[in-house]
Amino acid sequence: MHEEYDTLMRNNTWCLVSRPGGANVVIGKWIFRHKFHPDGSLARYKARWVLRGFTQQAGVDYGETFRPVVKPTTIRTVLSIAAGKSWPIHQLDVKNAFLHSHLAETVYCHQPSGFIDSAQSSHVCRLNRSLYGLKQAPCAWFSRFTTYLRTLGFTASCSDSSLFILHRSPHLAYLLLYVDDIILTADSSAFLEGIIQSLRREFAMTDLDALHHFLGINVTSTTAGLFLSQEQYALEILDRAGMLNCKAISTPVDTLAKLSGDSGPLFHDPSLYRSLARALQYLTLTRPDLSYVVQQCCLFMHAPRESHFQLVKRIMRYVRGTTHMGLQIHGFAASELAAYSDANWAGCPDTHKSTSGFYVFLGSNLLTWSSKRQNTVSRSSAEAEYRAVANAVTEAAWL
Repeated sequence: MHEEYDTLMRNNTWCLVSRPGGANVVIGKWIFRHKFHPDGSLARYKARWVLRGFTQQAGVDYGETFRPVVKPTTIRTVLSIAAGKSWPIHQLDVKNAFLHSHLAETVYCHQPSGFIDSAQSSHVCRLNRSLYGLKQAPCAWFSRFTTYLRTLGFTASCSDSSLFILHRSPHLAYLLLYVDDIILTADSSAFLEGIIQSLRREFAMTDLDALHHFLGINVTSTTAGLFLSQEQYALEILDRAGMLNCKAISTPVDTLAKLSGDSGPLFHDPSLYRSLARALQYLTLTRPDLSYVVQQCCLFMHAPRESHFQLVKRIMRYVRGTTHMGLQIHGFAASELAAYSDANWAGCPDTHKSTSGFYVFLGSNLLTWSSKRQNTVSRSSAEAEYRAVANAVTEAAWL
């Protein structure tokens, strides 16, 4: 807590003022977290003073809140290009990222509990910089960071506004931004190091060296390229479901049975069902084999039934036996996209809607995949297939 408070003071995050009459004063709280290594072992303890954004008032102390985040497909695409060209890939972490951004609005908050100035105990903090928990904090940070990137010569991609490209002939670099986590790759180590030094002059930043753990995904460099895995995350899901020691099964779903929205009694704990379904959704970032069955589970989030939870348990048993599986990105250059699509005509027993699915490859590297129920009823299998092809072509054109 002392380290966090000292950081806030060094950054001149706020100044103490008398409480203005009628002003909205945002409350805050201390958040304590355990930071873990990729293998699950404890790395350090973390304390953070966080404001409760739900006490803010729209139009009074916050305005615009939207900020983009990089798409998982973009991450896999850039990694595929970098691996194919044997470029160095570094991971960067910005320390207290939100403290680097300035606020356009006037925001007041209470002094941190445990660190109230005894001489000015009735005063409040008028923020000079953004703090975690504010509704506009991510937006302010994104604006601050991207503004500086443009001064270095980076341009935002038209296809993904969180992908930044620096072309300084003959060199080329790509930067991916997900809040305060950064992936940076360039065609030479010297060019890469020069960009990192430029960023360090503006922000308190740690170079974590070669990419190894990003957004809960382990990245292992092998002779074949890069291997993306969420093994530790899969074990955490199994532990949350109480199925860490369950008996494994070889397939995630019964291909013959079709789940209905009103089959069987309602499940007694819908919150647990939704929590596990959302967790499995994130697991599909590196597990395309789970896409279809997880999509089926998510169709019944509003009113899960016992039969639906049995499907979730079957997925868990499949995950238990395949925690080692992941996504392989091969390390050889390729420039041709290949897309494959399919459709399950009238597969939904309730609405008779079809399910579209597609995969898109760059060479032999799988970049993106999808399994999604179609919005309208197809009157023939050909119509369902054409809708699936349209989805695949749209994704391929975007790529």
